[in-house]
Amino acid sequence: MTVMVARDLQSRLAPYLGLAKPRIIELLLVTTVPAMVAAAKGWPSTWTVVATLIGGTLSAAGANSLNNLLDRDLDAGMLRTRRRPLPQHRVTPGRALTFGIGMGVAGFVWLWVTTNLLAGLLATAALLFYVLVYTKWLKRITPQNIVIGGAAGAVPPLVGWAAVTGELHPAAWVMFGIIFAWTPAHFWALSLRFRDDYARVGIPMLPVVAGEAEATRSILLYAWLTLASSLLLFPAAPMGYLYLVGAMILGGWLVAKAARLRRLPQLAMGFFSFSNFYLAALFGVIALDRLLA
Repeated sequence: MTVMVARDLQSRLAPYLGLAKPRIIELLLVTTVPAMVAAAKGWPSTWTVVATLIGGTLSAAGANSLNNLLDRDLDAGMLRTRRRPLPQHRVTPGRALTFGIGMGVAGFVWLWVTTNLLAGLLATAALLFYVLVYTKWLKRITPQNIVIGGAAGAVPPLVGWAAVTGELHPAAWVMFGIIFAWTPAHFWALSLRFRDDYARVGIPMLPVVAGEAEATRSILLYAWLTLASSLLLFPAAPMGYLYLVGAMILGGWLVAKAARLRRLPQLAMGFFSFSNFYLAALFGVIALDRLLA
């Protein structure tokens, strides 16, 4: 009986977990904690870290759910996304809307109560920008959609810094800039692999509109920009030499991978996977540098 109840509960919750896109949330949170460590110049209070991660998870889940809701027509036509909960009719649009708004409001209130108002406002601003500016507007009209829309995914370090200090330091904005520069190369690699999918539903991703050669050239350009942005953190934070060396090695590796992708576009998913590793490793070095200092 207990097993049956557990399975029934799991089947009811699974569609909402799918709406929240937990794998995307993981990467967002990976950039939050190192920013908090840098802000505190060491390990902040564990409660503040836990509270910020909970609030960030709620806000990101709300943003992803509303993104799923607005993109359900596109998702139904793409091989990569057609098994998501809304195209599969495993959850109704009304419930997805309620869930998304509920998570977003809960994230704002939680961060306000447990950390401060600035952290809550930043997380909510990211949600609104992602849903209303990127998903509803930019994604469907311009190949530069992810260049501008990537700002939403770059906000977590700002939230983390604000949660610790109640204000924003130039170093937090540099971390924002690193992710902002990293996002286009990361996402264009994915859209290279699924170019036919995007073309089928009329999304003007760069590889669809400008072609493979221009997309790989732009990926290489943004890889260089990401490397340059990461080096700015050394004087801005300031960081130690451990970070400087780590940023140079990781950034050089990212550029080398992008240069190889320029010659071999069929390696797009390999670059996409490596770019995930790059961002997690770079922010891991940020935390390690400050903890050892």
